Amino acid sequence: MMKRSSFPVATGLYVNYLLFGMFNIMLASHMSFLTEHLHTDQAGISLLVSAMGFGRLFTLYISGVLSDRYGRKPFIVAAGLLMAVFLVGIPLSPSFEMAIILAVLAGVANSFLDSGTYPALIEAFPQFSGSATVLVRGFISVGAAFLPLMIIFFMNHDIFYGFSFFLPALIFALNAIYLFKLKFPDMRVQSPQEPVGDTSVSSVEQTGKLETNDRSKPRFWQEGICLILLGFTGPTLLYIVQLWLPTFGQQFIGMTESESLRLLVYYNVGSLISVFVLVIALRKWVKPVHIILIYPCISLLAFGALLLFKSGAAAIICASVIGFSISGVLQLTLTVMSEFFSQRKGQITGFVYTATSLSYTVIPVFTGFLLKHSQIPSVFMLAIIVNVLGIVLAVFVNFRYSLVFPASRKLSPKIVLDTK
Repeated sequence: MMKRSSFPVATGLYVNYLLFGMFNIMLASHMSFLTEHLHTDQAGISLLVSAMGFGRLFTLYISGVLSDRYGRKPFIVAAGLLMAVFLVGIPLSPSFEMAIILAVLAGVANSFLDSGTYPALIEAFPQFSGSATVLVRGFISVGAAFLPLMIIFFMNHDIFYGFSFFLPALIFALNAIYLFKLKFPDMRVQSPQEPVGDTSVSSVEQTGKLETNDRSKPRFWQEGICLILLGFTGPTLLYIVQLWLPTFGQQFIGMTESESLRLLVYYNVGSLISVFVLVIALRKWVKPVHIILIYPCISLLAFGALLLFKSGAAAIICASVIGFSISGVLQLTLTVMSEFFSQRKGQITGFVYTATSLSYTVIPVFTGFLLKHSQIPSVFMLAIIVNVLGIVLAVFVNFRYSLVFPASRKLSPKIVLDTK
């Protein structure tokens, strides 16, 4: 049952991710402003995004371990304050080098936010962790859909672009103070689908053995590694779209800057619709493990159509479908990982999001390199290759899931609100 005492904390956590939706595309959405302000080019802005990934990559695992030891609150509060510093600092930065330092700091903040928030949501709502975590994607989508509209408004009224940084910075700081005053859920809560036996990462590594009552035990070096790799492939698709979809619209289709920015709005509207679909579907019909296979199949078709049909109308439709089919896959990958290895929620969050950070670090640089030596369609061909790899990994994870959690088990538990 959902306890009403969990909702104040959950509200603050979701507000953070609404703001993170803006934060996550802030640099890409201000590319023309920042290239002029920081005296750089598109590759330089990609390097800033990679610096964020660098800061995230080298702190995520340790922040996950420390989150298991010291609690979720300190990391979530620190994340909000650090993100506020980044958002205030970038438009006021006197040099590109200072912006790089701030970007690394933002990556650290991102790792703190993820390693604290996802375990906290799973602990707050253990009976329906899939729905709780996929809602994160919904709030990210709301923020990401709102930011381009705010930028266009400021552009049309000749308002300093830095205000689109300052406003979410202020809310981040206020929300950090709000969360600091709340009591967080008990960290000892475990997943209701926990397999028989000790399923911590260390025990799985040591045993890796078979069956208890015709049920296979989780194997970290099989489904664990596949899920970690999905933590790379899923975000790679997301980052390619968020970084380069406006550029694709301008260079491949011939859209204006404001029209190409609106593609991100359509992308995030599709993402938001997906969240509502998932919340209902996960209650009644499917499990998170099924979605991490179904959605990549849909996105593969959409990426192919995006390259095949060169028109504004096709780009709008494909952007919406890609947003729909990418949405929630990363969060549900983490949920599935938590089902397999429920004893170390912070640690496995660190594993999955370290792979995500590697994507965040490598992909902007690599795609920037592609654009220097090729055209924008090559970046989206890379997305198709990564998409196919994600499908292969998801097929294997579904196979292993059928062995670890027999088909006779119930689907994801329904959401029931406790109104007592």
